[in-house]
Amino acid sequence: MPRRTAIVTGGTRGIGRGICELFKEQDYTVVAGYAGNEEAAARFTEETGIAAKKWDVSDHEACLKAVEEISSEHGHATVIVNNAGITRDGTLKRMSYENWMDVIQTNLTSVFNMTKALWPHMVEENFGRIINISSVNGQAGQYGQVNYCAAKAGVIGMTKALAQEGARNNITANTVAPGYVETDMVAAVPENVLEKIIATVPVGRLGDPGEIARAVWFLAREDSNFITGSTISINGGQHMY
Repeated sequence: MPRRTAIVTGGTRGIGRGICELFKEQDYTVVAGYAGNEEAAARFTEETGIAAKKWDVSDHEACLKAVEEISSEHGHATVIVNNAGITRDGTLKRMSYENWMDVIQTNLTSVFNMTKALWPHMVEENFGRIINISSVNGQAGQYGQVNYCAAKAGVIGMTKALAQEGARNNITANTVAPGYVETDMVAAVPENVLEKIIATVPVGRLGDPGEIARAVWFLAREDSNFITGSTISINGGQHMY
């Protein structure tokens, strides 16, 4: 099997870091994308030995440039994990247009940007693995998150369309929809709110980034080529359908 190159957006912390570390263990060349925290990115590379690259996934031209540079340095990437995401919570009544657009651009448009940039490489190699990270809130909805829920639900629909378009070229597209996982994003939730959330999870705890990473790796494997257009929910039983 040829050595594969994978790009993981939002890859230096939380779920993204767990994915990067597991892919490296599986002998992949991995590049972690990040948006702003250069100190955290430098620490990530020092601790893991995984390259980190800064660019704005919501900027189409920046994505094209980043992919071109990664290809030059590490070879064509044929695995993309679209993990980057932000929250700008608030009820519709209080939500600004800017907070709506920030989340849509970062959480949904970024999936288009990165997949579009890598698609020619995947077609050329007759191999591609697109794994998009959605959320339980994209499946079930969540009060005060119309922007986040819309974006994460959109990711699921986009993935199904990509799966149909890529099938003839051995390109699979799948979604992983985590529940509440121990990350910086979840750590920002007020403790009293988090306690109420955990009370709704049948297994009675938050998820671990490694649990999400193992599902992503399963979908990225060479021998997972009959799995496409699927959504794997990893939420401790919080939402079932």
